[in-house]
Amino acid sequence: MSTPFTADAVEAIKRHMNDDHAEDSLIIVRALGDRPEATSAMTSDVDAEAIEFTVDGAERVRVPWGETLTERAQVRKAVVRLYRDACDKLGIAARGEH
Repeated sequence: MSTPFTADAVEAIKRHMNDDHAEDSLIIVRALGDRPEATSAMTSDVDAEAIEFTVDGAERVRVPWGETLTERAQVRKAVVRLYRDACDKLGIAARGEH
């Protein structure tokens, strides 16, 4: 796992995802992490290749970005893309504020 992100940037991304997007993380894990029965997903790591979640307090699940990220600014777009892909896969409407 390589990362172009500083430790502080990773912590900020994790904090933002866990504080503001926990429901979105769960949708991503259910659809793209192949854990349809998951009840919780907390962002536990971020690197150039994937975002990692701790699912139901124990299992770690990595969901690839689909491309290698090289800058922190790419993370938001990549997460939104994963969220929308997950919503499509689950057949649910994505919220508009993303």
